[in-house]
Amino acid sequence: MIRAALLFLLLGAQPAYAACRHALALGLDVSGSVDAVEYRQQLDGLATALNAPAVRAVLFTRPDAPVRITVYEWSGPSHQQVILPWIELSGPDDLARATATLRNHPRLPAPPGTAIGAALLAGEALLQEQPDCWRHTLDLSGDGPSNTGQRPQDIGPFNAPGDTIVNGLVIAGTTLAPSADGGALSDYFRAYVIRGPGAFVETAAQFDDYAAAMERKLLRELQSIAIGDARP
Repeated sequence: MIRAALLFLLLGAQPAYAACRHALALGLDVSGSVDAVEYRQQLDGLATALNAPAVRAVLFTRPDAPVRITVYEWSGPSHQQVILPWIELSGPDDLARATATLRNHPRLPAPPGTAIGAALLAGEALLQEQPDCWRHTLDLSGDGPSNTGQRPQDIGPFNAPGDTIVNGLVIAGTTLAPSADGGALSDYFRAYVIRGPGAFVETAAQFDDYAAAMERKLLRELQSIAIGDARP
């Protein structure tokens, strides 16, 4: 009886962690085709999208099961830099810390190449750090096809928990994707980059449309599980 009582006290003393409904890793293209203005448009655009009223409403709709996010930048095969470590968005204060980190992050030196295969593997490794989340999604932004390192089509199935989804955000209106809808680059992402149930490609007409495109993508990703997942 005494041992049972002690065990009850010990178990009762453990902290109660909220379930995580969605682990979301976001990879931003910082290759040589992205200039200083476009770099800031990505980071500030992501911060703006996260703060959009519709996105905030979805993020905070399940306080018992919050969303966790991390953000990293990528370019060549050996450059994948985490700029926002995993953070649980349980309320406005958490979101304010996350967006401040994005807005204040300076650009770091990076090789010019576009290594989408390595970016995929980096995102998978980050998602493996969140095995208790119900869903795992990798967002990969890019303004051109892979031109160095392992090709994305040669990356095998992910080992991250569950059915990991990889979605793409194609940035059009650039030299590598000149048409307003991303045309061939969108097709490239659909064929070789995205994967998993319901995976999709969103398009930003150019870098200054990045915030609006990211908002659309976040809503599409987050609403499905916020509304449809019936786990306790």
